[in-house]
Amino acid sequence: MNDLGYAGDKTPEESWAMLSEISGAVLVDVRTDAEWAFVGTPDLGSLGKNLCLAAWIVYPNMTGNADFVATVQNHAPDTDAHILFICRSGQRSIAAAIAMTNAGYSNCYNVLEGFEGDMDAQDHRGTIGGWKVAGLPWAQR
Repeated sequence: MNDLGYAGDKTPEESWAMLSEISGAVLVDVRTDAEWAFVGTPDLGSLGKNLCLAAWIVYPNMTGNADFVATVQNHAPDTDAHILFICRSGQRSIAAAIAMTNAGYSNCYNVLEGFEGDMDAQDHRGTIGGWKVAGLPWAQR
């Protein structure tokens, strides 16, 4: 283990490669249901995998999700599974990776840049980094 408190960070492209190459690898989107609905989600259909939707915080109150760990455990019961966590920009996903590492999972990774990437000079997301900008599959729900 490193000093991060989780297995490490992966770029969106490295995350896609892990999901493609490791049969039991799981992607957990920790954003809110509003973000899933209005911004979109990664699409793993071409890999024959289902995205795990497990909000780290609950909209609209923005309180911690008491069911987070149980939701991830239900989707990925193998504590040796490679689990990648993604949020908007790569911050909530770090907390989620640490939480699941503390719950006994040994291969928890943060997806750097998240789904939407970093803000540009106009304070907009979606042009600098992230899953969408990398051209990886995603869908509007």
